[in-house]
Amino acid sequence: MPNRLSAESSPYLVQHAENPVDWYPWGEEALTRAREEDKPIFLSIGYAACHWCHVMAHESFEDERTAALLNEHFINIKVDREERPDLDGIYMKAVVGMTGHGGWPMSMWLTPDGAPFYAGTYFPPTPRHGMPSFRDVIQTLVDAWRNPRNDISATTERVLAAMRDLPTSDGAAGVDPTTLDATVIVEELARYFDATNGGWGGEPKFPQPMILEFLVRHVDDTGDPRPRSFLQKSLASMAAGGIYDLLGGGFHRYATDAEWLVPHFEKMLYDNAQLARVYLHAWQVTRSDRFREVAQETLDYVLREMSHPRGGFFSSQDADSEGEEGKFFVWSYAELDELLGENTALAAKAWDASRGGNWEGKNILHRVADPAELSAEWGVAPEEVAMHLDGMRQRLWQVREKRVKPGLDDKVLTSWNGLMLAAFAEAGIALGEERYLAAARSNASFILETLLTKEGRLQRVWTERQGSKLNGYLEDYSHLIEGLLALYQATFEHRWFAAARSLADTMISRFGAKGGGFYDTSDDHETLITRPRDLHDNAVPSGNAMASTVLLKLAALTGESRYQDEARAAFDQIAGNLQNHPLAFGQWLAAYDLLAGGRREIAIVGDPLAKETQALLDVVRGAFRPNTVVALQDPENPNDVPLLEGRTNIDGRATAYVCEGFVCQLPVTEPDELRAQLDEGAVN
Repeated sequence: MPNRLSAESSPYLVQHAENPVDWYPWGEEALTRAREEDKPIFLSIGYAACHWCHVMAHESFEDERTAALLNEHFINIKVDREERPDLDGIYMKAVVGMTGHGGWPMSMWLTPDGAPFYAGTYFPPTPRHGMPSFRDVIQTLVDAWRNPRNDISATTERVLAAMRDLPTSDGAAGVDPTTLDATVIVEELARYFDATNGGWGGEPKFPQPMILEFLVRHVDDTGDPRPRSFLQKSLASMAAGGIYDLLGGGFHRYATDAEWLVPHFEKMLYDNAQLARVYLHAWQVTRSDRFREVAQETLDYVLREMSHPRGGFFSSQDADSEGEEGKFFVWSYAELDELLGENTALAAKAWDASRGGNWEGKNILHRVADPAELSAEWGVAPEEVAMHLDGMRQRLWQVREKRVKPGLDDKVLTSWNGLMLAAFAEAGIALGEERYLAAARSNASFILETLLTKEGRLQRVWTERQGSKLNGYLEDYSHLIEGLLALYQATFEHRWFAAARSLADTMISRFGAKGGGFYDTSDDHETLITRPRDLHDNAVPSGNAMASTVLLKLAALTGESRYQDEARAAFDQIAGNLQNHPLAFGQWLAAYDLLAGGRREIAIVGDPLAKETQALLDVVRGAFRPNTVVALQDPENPNDVPLLEGRTNIDGRATAYVCEGFVCQLPVTEPDELRAQLDEGAVN
């Protein structure tokens, strides 16, 4: 018989609806029952694409004996971390503080008032690898709860004190960001750079798109060859590795090895949003055809696999299909030989396939040789090799499409959609792809129509089954504002700017923290054991870092110092960390570049459809200009973007005004004059 989770919107929770565990979703019903019955809470947090979450569910939560123990002694609560990042953030800090490490599935035991007293992640069904069995852990905690609870009380007091006293800035406040040295940041990144494989650290290895964005900016600004090599090595290695889906496009979550070969096979929207954008920017700076190709293939994957017909973008695709991790994506040599025939040897050479396989007897296809390298060996022109490889890729993709696909988490999250919106908006302009702009418009319309209340408040999640729900978090506001500002500058449709500005004002009033910066939850959010405020950038940009980024852009578009003041106050909380720990503050590096490097404002007045207006816009858009904001005024249909106030065209011609720090150069009407002004300054 289904449990309470069957009525939930989250696909992850619904996956557990048939468990014999008497699960509750997080809410007052479960918390009240825990208090009334004086029972501890077993809190299990995970997400739909989490492989080890599925393993633990199968081993323990589907087991009748284990479920009976949990049901008798605990109030059991399941949480989707993607729907409730506040709960995940609070209790992950407790897990790390209590065990020294974290991850998912998260297993947490709480007192009835929500205080943690025991924590872990995955527990096996039988003792192995030094880990106790899950049932042994349960029985130990049952005994501890039955006996005098002095030890439990002492633990909860210690954990809560540590969580509430945790410094948000690591002692980094009070550092003037304009005194930071980007070359010192680059040197710190160099300490951990993997010169052999690209990226940072060993195994497992994550793509680090925010760090790569910083390097794109730094390389474009300075031309420094060393960080350029970090950037190009990392992007090329990831695109050639198994972490990138050779057939279908898009990136898997991370590599389990240092060489980028073996991925953890789930695909997350936020990874693909950030990586598509950084490959696009890297193409703008380096003009590498491969980087442009990867950006396009990733965006095309999202349009094909991760898009709702109404415009929203889905959250993730699972690592597993038919109960096996990676089964959808890997190939036996026999399969390749049957499908490709006489071309199998070429495919094997190009994509690292062999009879023994490169992973558990199967082959993860990835690029190890390009057409130019294969040309001499096969005695044909590189163009012909490329044509053969493209044809084989298409053939294999068509066959793969007939396989049982990995599960799809079809919830739409506001913050992740904001990241994807920005990528599509920028790519539409940079690549001249109208379909990307159409996707961006559709997405922005969908989010504002379905996830924005009449009171102007964002909600976190939407599903086809239940519509929208849950108070929006700081990251929902900040990430969506980023996407809307990118879309405004791609289309100059005023409604996107107006929506971004309104959301920013709400963000400041509802999330602002005394002394600067922002809380992750609004001032009318559910009361939890602590009000979370995470300053570190993780898999997605922190709400604080992105809030600072978008407020600096709004300051440039509006001329209002209050936006810059709010951004500066937030930045002051962490500025000193950028030189010491840049890998933990990737999005903050973009905010730093905007704040310390300066911003350039460009106002263009002219008929948007006129060739002379487009010629001026082509100059602005013909290069990577991350610290530039641009607004367009149609003299026949003026709007109220403050940057455009008082701007007129000269002699009836399209006219551009270039300003920096609200100090403007002479207006120009010729593209070459505009190019000269833009090439003069230090701001890109």
